[in-house]
Order: sequence, then structure tokens, then C-alpha cells
Amino acid sequence: MLTRNSDTGDADDKVKKPTTVSAGGLARTLLQIVLMLVVLSAGFFGMSRLIATKPETERRPPFPTVYSIDTVTVERADHRPVYTVYGEIVSGRSVDLRSLAAGEVIEISPSLKPGAAVKKGDALVRIDPFGYEGALREAKANLAETDARIAEMNVRIRIEESRLESGEQQLELAQRDLQRIRDLKGRGAATDKQLEDREFIESQRQAAVDQTRIGIAAERAKLAQQEAALQRLQWKVDQAERNLKDTVLIAPFDGIVRSASVETGKMLNANDIAVSLYERNNMEVRFTLTDDRFARMQSEPGGFAGRMVKVIHSAGSQSQSVPARMDRLGADIASNRGGVEIYASMDADTLPAALRPGAFVSIEVPDRTFENHIRLPSEALFGTDTVYVVVDGKLQSRKVTVAAYDGNSIIVDGALNAGDEVLATHIAEISEGLKVRTGAQ
Repeated sequence: MLTRNSDTGDADDKVKKPTTVSAGGLARTLLQIVLMLVVLSAGFFGMSRLIATKPETERRPPFPTVYSIDTVTVERADHRPVYTVYGEIVSGRSVDLRSLAAGEVIEISPSLKPGAAVKKGDALVRIDPFGYEGALREAKANLAETDARIAEMNVRIRIEESRLESGEQQLELAQRDLQRIRDLKGRGAATDKQLEDREFIESQRQAAVDQTRIGIAAERAKLAQQEAALQRLQWKVDQAERNLKDTVLIAPFDGIVRSASVETGKMLNANDIAVSLYERNNMEVRFTLTDDRFARMQSEPGGFAGRMVKVIHSAGSQSQSVPARMDRLGADIASNRGGVEIYASMDADTLPAALRPGAFVSIEVPDRTFENHIRLPSEALFGTDTVYVVVDGKLQSRKVTVAAYDGNSIIVDGALNAGDEVLATHIAEISEGLKVRTGAQ
């Protein structure tokens, strides 16, 4: 019994002991937190005191910003800027060759391929000439027949004229004989019978002469008809010869084949387009100038016609320049392109072999001459009408008028004097009075 009581008491002690230890640990933790808060508060108040009692330091004035710049010196002179426009190469002369004769194509030129060169007079297409040769023979035969009739009529007329001459001579003799008998009858040396016989002979010969004259007039009328028919038949021969000639399509000039729509055996009708050519040595460049640029150019003596430009054709990394001469205006104002269309002709001797119609090119065009103007780099312009000059290390703005652009330069006029140093460096925060120094300082 004693042992059982003792064991029971130990068990109770073991159960209560952990509860006493947990309460003490919590008290120590709370104490630590309180001490930490006290330390932090003391540190905060101490720092605040130090900041509040810090002696105020003297502020230095801001150091002014000075920009390093480049400048250009103003010089007034006469300037002719060159601007670049874009255009295309066109053929100055091209033609669509149409078949003037209908028939079967029996032969085409080996050069009849797009892009191939042909010479003036080359036979490009041949049409079967059989029917046209027959028509020519028939026309010539009809002409020869009529010509023979005319020759025959001329012979008859000459015979009748000879007969008329003989009849007139006989009539003259009969008239003399009649006059002699009349004289004898008046002296009583001839009878009435003799007089009547002479009068009858004279009337017969007169009738024969009149008949011959009428016959000659009729023959001449017939001859005139045959001569008219001869002219008509001659035209038929000429037409047949031309039709036969038209069975061969001839190149009218040295050119390049643009397209061909014929093959051996194909039937062509009259007026069908067979070949399209353009003249190789007659190339032009077409481009558009703005109204302002054209007006400036036209205002100079001589106008725009005859002014030289430079045509630049680029193929990959290679560029070729060709001189050209302004020739004429386009037929219509290029309202859809906002300007005036210009054509400039190029010398055939300077044309590159690769230059063909449709090529896109750039054209350098000289502008009018601007007298007593100033050339500045484009970086010198701020906005549309302001530049800055350096005066005693500071910038002063000046107003200018831009007359023209020339590549990366501008041609201006305005309140600038020779010798002024103009700002040539772009500064984003540009302002009046900004301090600067040049690269040489």
C-alpha cells in the first residue's frame, strides 16, 4: 500500500512540472521584447536629435552648362543648287508593225525575239506571196492589152490623118477646076454640063474630107477612153506590186524587238499586229518637276529647254551616269503627280547597253542661280526659319528664308552678315543666350 501511494505521488509531480517551466519562458520572452523596444526608441530619439542639431552647410551655386559646338562662317555668293528627282527611261520612237497583207506566214527572221536587235531593212516576216504574184501578173496583162489597143488606135488615126491630107489636096484641086470652069462659062467657053460635073466632083471630095475628119475625131475619143483605162490599169499594177511588197514586213529602223506574235504557219489578217519595236538609239528620260521648281527654272533666260541634266542608272552596286538635255514638256500637266512632266533626250553614243525602257533612274537637275545667298549645312536650321549665331560665347537667333535645298546643305537669305559664325551642331535644348564654345576653343 505504501509503495502504491508513493508511485501515485511521483506521477502527479511529473504531470505538474512541465506547466511551471512554460510560464517562466513566456515571462522571459516578454521581458526581452520590452527591452528591445526601449533600445529602439532610444536610438530613434537620439538620431532625431542629431539630425535636428546638425549644422547647416553652405550651398554652392550651380555650375553653368557650356556646349561644345561647330560653326560655319557666313559667306555670301552666287549658288546654283542641284536637286535629285526620279523618273524612268522611255523610248523616243516606237512602232507596232501591222501586217498589211493577209495570208500564211512562211518565214520569220531568226532575230525576231523579245530583246533582240534588228537592223533597218531587215526582213522580219514573210507571208505567202502566191496570190499577190498572180494578181500582179493579171494587172500587168490587162495593162499591156490596153496599151496595145492604144497603139492600134494611134496607127488608125495616123492613117486617117494621111487620108485626110490626101482628100484635102484633092478637094483643093477640085475647087480650082470648078473655078476655072466657072471662068470659062462666063466667057462662053464651057457648057453647063461641064460646070455641073465639076461642082459634083467638088462636093464629093468635100464630103470625103468631112467624113475623114469625123472618123479621126471618133478615133481620138476612143483613144482618150483607152488612155483613161490605161491609167486605171497602171494603178492596178502599182497596187498589186505594193500588195506583193507588203507580204514582207521590213524593220523601219535600227531597233530592239519588244514583242512578236507570229510563227511560221500562222494566218495573219490585214492590220494584225505582228511585231513591236522601239528605236535603240532614241532614248529619253521622263520625270516630274514640282510647280515651284519648274517656275524657278523657267524664270531664267532661255527657260528650261536645252538645260543639261545628269541621269544616273544603278544596277546593284554599279552606277552609270549619262548626260541628257531637257527637250520638251509632256502633252498634259501631270496633276496626279503634282507637277510638270519633262522629257530629256540622251545622246545615243553615251547610252549604256543595259539601259532599256522602263528602267528607274535618278536625275540630278541644276536649279536656278541664287545670287548673293548663303550656303549652310542643313543642321544649322532650327524649325523652318531660324538659325543661331555665336556672339560673345552666347547664341543669338536670326530669321532666314530657305530658298532651296542642295543635298545636305540649304541656300538661305536673311539677317546674316558676312563673317557671322553660325551654329552647325544640332542641340535639342536650344535657346536664346545659351553659352557655347567652338571646337577650336
